[in-house]
Amino acid sequence: MDETIVIDAAGSTSPFPHFWEHMFGSCHASITLCEDWRNDLRTLKETVDVKYVRFHGIFERNVGIYDHEDEDGNLVLNFTRLDLIYDGLLRNGVRPFVELSFMPKELAAKEAIHSFWYHPNVSPPKDWQKWYQFIYKFAQHLVERYGLAEVADWYFEVWNEPNLDFWAGNPTEQTYYELYKVTANALKAVSPLLRVGGPATAQAAWVDRFIHYCAENKVPVDYVSTHVYPDDSSLNVFGTEEKIPRSEMVALAVRKVYEQVKASANPELPIIFSEYNAGLSKGVLDTPYVGAWLANNIRQCSGGLVAEMSYWTFTDAFFEEGGPFTSPFQDGFGLIATGSIPKAGYYAFKALSHLGDQQLSLNNGSALATRNSVNNSVVAAVWNYVSQGENGSDRAFQIQLRGAPHTKYARVYLVDDDHGSPLKEWEAMGSPDFPTAEQQAKLRRQAAETFAAGVHVIEKDPTNFTLTLKPSALAVIEFCQ
Repeated sequence: MDETIVIDAAGSTSPFPHFWEHMFGSCHASITLCEDWRNDLRTLKETVDVKYVRFHGIFERNVGIYDHEDEDGNLVLNFTRLDLIYDGLLRNGVRPFVELSFMPKELAAKEAIHSFWYHPNVSPPKDWQKWYQFIYKFAQHLVERYGLAEVADWYFEVWNEPNLDFWAGNPTEQTYYELYKVTANALKAVSPLLRVGGPATAQAAWVDRFIHYCAENKVPVDYVSTHVYPDDSSLNVFGTEEKIPRSEMVALAVRKVYEQVKASANPELPIIFSEYNAGLSKGVLDTPYVGAWLANNIRQCSGGLVAEMSYWTFTDAFFEEGGPFTSPFQDGFGLIATGSIPKAGYYAFKALSHLGDQQLSLNNGSALATRNSVNNSVVAAVWNYVSQGENGSDRAFQIQLRGAPHTKYARVYLVDDDHGSPLKEWEAMGSPDFPTAEQQAKLRRQAAETFAAGVHVIEKDPTNFTLTLKPSALAVIEFCQ
C-alpha cells in the first residue's frame, strides 16, 4: 500500500537555514595546495553553498610556519605556505575554519606522534608563553594580510578531538583547558573580534564542562564545537548501554549538546558540529545510502538545534590519514572520489541544495517539506532509508500538495543506485584500482548523465502523484508555478 505524504503549501513555517551545506572538512593543510584538491573544491562550490573548509594541521611541518628563534628567544615565523593555503581558499570563494593544530616539533614538550600517515605531533607545548606568542603572531599576520573585517568572519577552533589520542596532555581535560585559555587569550589580544571556540571533542564530549570552565575562569568563547559519527557507541556519547540506530545517533547527539548549552551559563552560544558524516564503517560512503541518511539527519537536526554541521569530507583527493588510497572506491570519506569522480553523496548534496529556506510542518519520518521565501515555491525531499546491512525493498509514496492551486508541474531529482552513482560503471569496468584517464572521464560522465536522466518532470496531476523509490533512494521534488 502506498504511503501518503500530504504537504500544505499554505501552512505555517519556521526558519530553515541550510546548516548542512556551509562547512566541509578535508584532511590536513598541505594537501590544499594540490590542484586536484582545488578543482574538487571548485566543483563543490558550483554545487552547494559552501562557505568554510576545515582541515587539520595548519601548524604541521609541511606548512613550515615555525622557522627559528632569534638570539633574544623571540619566535621568527615563516608564512609563505600559510599564505598560499589561505589565498587559495579565498580565491575560490570560501573561508578557512581554522583548526589550530598540531604542535610544531620545536614547541612540543615531548615527541607524541599520532598514528596518522603524515605523523602529527599531538604534544602540549613545553612553554605556554611561547605558545601564546606563536598564536599571537600567527593571528596578527592573518589580520595584517587579509584585514580584520575579513578575518573576523573566520572561525578559530582550538585543537582537534583532545578527548582521544590527538592530545597528549596529562591530565587530559585539564591540560586541554589550559591550551584553550592561552590560545583564546592570544587571539583576543590581536582583536576581540576574532571568533574562537572549542572543545572540538569527539563523541559530543565535554561541552557542558567546557562552558562551565570558561564561565568560571572568564575565558572567552564565541561558539562550541564537537564531533559525532553514526558509529559512535551510546556508551561513549551518552554513557548508556542502549542500542541507538545509526540513523539517529548524530541527531540525538546534536540534541544532547543543544540541551547542555541551553542549561549552561552561556545559553546563546552557537553550536557547530565540525565533523560528522553518514558513517565510518565499510560499504557506506561510496554508495547512495549517504543521500537517504543525510536527508533524514537534516530533518532531525532542523529547528535551530545547530548553527552549522561540517561534513567530513568533501574530497578523497590526497586524503592521507591512512596513507594514499589504493582505489577510487574504498569507503573514502569524500563526496568526490580520487580522480574528481563525484559519488552519489555529492549528487545528494546537489539535490538537497534545492530545498527552500522555510520549513513546513510535515508529520512523516521519511520526508521534509520547505518553501522558498523568494517565490513561495514548495520543495520537498522524500527518501527510502534502509538500515546499513539490510537489503530493504521499494517504497511507494503518494505525494499530495495542497494549498498551491497554480502549480504547473513538479520536477523530481533522483539519487539511487542507477542515478548519480558511478559505482555500477566502475564495477562493470572490473573495479580497477587505478583507472586510466579515459576510465576516470567515463565515470565522471556516467555519474553526471545518470543524475541528469533521473531528473524528470511531472505535468499531469503534479499535485497528486505516486513516487516509487528503491532502497536508499533520495528524491527532491520542486513544485513549480
